[in-house]
Amino acid sequence: MPSSLLSLVSPPLFLARDIRSIDRQWAASHPDVSLMEKAGSATAELAGTLASESGGAVLVLVGPGNNGGDALVAARLLASQGFRVTAVSRADPARLPPDAARAWAAWRESGGTILPDIPSSQRFSLVIDGLFGVGLTRGVAGDEARWVALANLLSCPKLALDVPSGLDSDSGRIHGCALRADHTLSFLGLKPGLFTADGPDCAGELHLETLGVDPSELPATHGIALTQLESRHRLPARARNSHKGLYGHVGVIGGSSGMVGACLIAGRAALQHGAGRVTLGTLDERIVVDYSEPRLMFAVPEELLDAKLSVLAIGPGLGQNTRAHALLEAAFAAPCPLVLDADALNLLANDPELARQAGRRSHPTLLTPHPGEAARLLGVAAADIQANRIESAQQLCGRYHAHVALKGAGTVIVHPGGRYAVNTSGGPWLAQAGSGDRLTGMVAALLGQGMATGDALEAAVWLHGSAATD
Repeated sequence: MPSSLLSLVSPPLFLARDIRSIDRQWAASHPDVSLMEKAGSATAELAGTLASESGGAVLVLVGPGNNGGDALVAARLLASQGFRVTAVSRADPARLPPDAARAWAAWRESGGTILPDIPSSQRFSLVIDGLFGVGLTRGVAGDEARWVALANLLSCPKLALDVPSGLDSDSGRIHGCALRADHTLSFLGLKPGLFTADGPDCAGELHLETLGVDPSELPATHGIALTQLESRHRLPARARNSHKGLYGHVGVIGGSSGMVGACLIAGRAALQHGAGRVTLGTLDERIVVDYSEPRLMFAVPEELLDAKLSVLAIGPGLGQNTRAHALLEAAFAAPCPLVLDADALNLLANDPELARQAGRRSHPTLLTPHPGEAARLLGVAAADIQANRIESAQQLCGRYHAHVALKGAGTVIVHPGGRYAVNTSGGPWLAQAGSGDRLTGMVAALLGQGMATGDALEAAVWLHGSAATD
C-alpha cells in the first residue's frame, strides 16, 4: 500500500530528470519487470479505497505518454475487480511509448474501450488523472484542458498519478491549467513541485509508492520535504542547574516610527522560543518598555551593535532612511550569525555595495524574504520568483553566500553547498502582517541557543507553520 506523507521523515525530492534516469536504469537492469505494471497496480489498490459508493463508474483520463499507460493498467485491474470503468483519450496508439502501447493493447484485449470524450450524462465515483506526468513543459490546451476543467467540477474524489496534470513537477507552477486533485499518488519518489507554489493547492493528500525500487538505486538528491522535525532540529534538554546566560543574547534592530510593532513581535517570539535575553534596538527611541512583555530590554541601536550578542536580527520595521542604511552596514561586521529580513533586504537590494559586503561576511548570514523582497534582491519580477521558487532561492543563496528561506506556499530553505528543503507545515493563516517578524524572532532564538545555522532555519520555519496550522 502506498505510504502517507505523514509517515515519512525528510523524504528526498526528485526532479523530472532524476525520475527519467531511474526509469532508464530500471529498464536496463530489470527488462522483465515493468514499473508501469507496478504503478498501475498501486493505483488500482488506492483507487479501490477512494471510489465513492455512488454506483458511478471510475473515469480514467488517459494521456499520450507513460502517465496514460499507468492509468490504463489501473483501469484494467479495476475492471477485473468488478468496477465499471470509463476510459477517455485522444492519444494515437501508434505514437505511444513502448510500455504505454502495451498497456493500451492489454486494456483493449481485456474488453476495455476508449472513448474520445467524457460522457456528459454519466455519474462518476472517482476520477483517475493520467493525462500528464512529470516533465510537462507546455501549456495544457485543447481537449485536455477542457477535460481538466470538467473534472475539477465533478463532486467525486480525484486521484492524480505522479503529479496533477498541468502542474510542473519541478517548480510547482501551473502550465495553462491544472487538475485540483484530492489525492496524488507519486511514483518512485516525491517531486518538489508538489510542495511549493501552486503544488499544495493542486495535489491534495499525498501518497508515495516506491514501486519496490531499492533506495540504493536512486540518484543522490540535494532536496528533502520537511515533513517532521528530526533530532538535529531539537535543542538538548535544559539542565536544572542553568541560567539565562547559557541560552543566548538575541539582539533585534528595527522599529522605526510607526513600525515599532514589527520589532516587538520579533522580540517576543525570540523570548517565547527560549532565548535567554532579548534586547531591542528600536529606532523610535520613545519606546523603552513593552508592557505586554516586560522581559524585553531596550537599547540605542548603535550601542546594541557593540554589545556581546549571540545573534543579531535586523530589519523588522527598520525603514530605509540614512540611519537605517548605516545600521545595516555596521551590522555586517557583527561577529555572530546575522538574520536579515524586511527592510534590511530592501536596503540590500537597492545598494550593490551593501550586497557585496553581505556576501563577504565570515559569520553565517540568513535571509528570510517573501517573493516581493526576493524579486528586488535578484532584480526580477515577483512572478519570475514564483515561476521557480527553488531555483530563485538557490540564486539568492549563491549571490549572498547565505542560508535562505524564501517564504510562501511551501517555504523553500536553501543552504550554501546546495542542500535544500521544502516545508510542508503552515497554510494561508500565515498570510498576515507580522507573520514574518515572528519567524525572524524564532530563527534568532534557536540560533542564540546554539542550534546549527541551517538546522535552526529549518526548525523555525517548520515550527512557525505548525503553530499556524493548530
